[in-house]
Amino acid sequence: MSEDTVPQSKPRTPRLWQRVLPWAITLVCFTYLYVQIDRQAAREGQSAVPYLVSVFRDVSWASWLALMIPYSAFFFLVDSMVVWRIVNWFNAKVPYKDILPIRGSAYIISILNEQVGKGAMALYLNRRDGVPGWQVGSSMLFIMFCEFFYLLFWATIGVSLRWDHLPEIFHSIPAVAAVAVVFFVVWVLFFRGSIAPGAAFRDRPIFLSFRNAKPWHYFAIIALRSPALLAAVVIYTVALRLFGVGAEFLDMLGYLPVIFFGASVPGPFRAVAIAMWAQLFPENAGQMAAFGLVQHNFFIFFNAAIGLLFLRRANREIFGGDDGR
Repeated sequence: MSEDTVPQSKPRTPRLWQRVLPWAITLVCFTYLYVQIDRQAAREGQSAVPYLVSVFRDVSWASWLALMIPYSAFFFLVDSMVVWRIVNWFNAKVPYKDILPIRGSAYIISILNEQVGKGAMALYLNRRDGVPGWQVGSSMLFIMFCEFFYLLFWATIGVSLRWDHLPEIFHSIPAVAAVAVVFFVVWVLFFRGSIAPGAAFRDRPIFLSFRNAKPWHYFAIIALRSPALLAAVVIYTVALRLFGVGAEFLDMLGYLPVIFFGASVPGPFRAVAIAMWAQLFPENAGQMAAFGLVQHNFFIFFNAAIGLLFLRRANREIFGGDDGR
């Protein structure tokens, strides 16, 4: 059987523990946040809820929206550029303007799980352009692989520049990066056929993109992604100051990649990322809980709102038999 005739497998129903685990992680994170907020509120002679309300009341929301709306739109354009580039390299020739509905609509599903959103993109391209779902799945896996190294790359730079100013646990990041570089070299050599040329594992359909990728493809994705992270460093640093907490831009360059790793952990509300903010700034737990809550949830819900702008077209292209062009 050729790769192009690989049958589409029926989606598996998640096991009970797979459905429960994200909610359990969320519960643990919000319990931790409540304890930290309650302790800070007690030091100021208040209970947790009134204290948190006062934090929200003191923020200039007009200034905050003036930061977040352009940033979210910019991220959408960069994120779509990455998907467009990958799809055109490994799957089909699709114009950038036609990727926007694909990526935008997937943001709606990504509210609960980013990886499920990537699966929705595979369905979209399968229905719209006839690309086999496993081929698009291979490209989405390639994107996720590159995202890990992209975040680790910038985290290493941030930690190296601000070594004495970041928590000691961050000092392990360069060692992790060194191990990751070795793994990356072995990975590329393996899929180029230089290592274990007869391995059947490499020939699985889901690894099509890795077999076709050249080393420069990986670095190109890191380069395409980087403007979004560098913009986030500026936006998050300025936004944090609106919540009454000072931070340096270079410190944020070390923090943000790690926070974004936390945001990728499955679970509603990006609970792990929110809890990490409070852990990084324990003396400002209330402000950081409010900051993390609105930053991450505004981001995912605003992106979902962008998706709604494209939803009618996406539904038409998937279910209506019209290419929508």
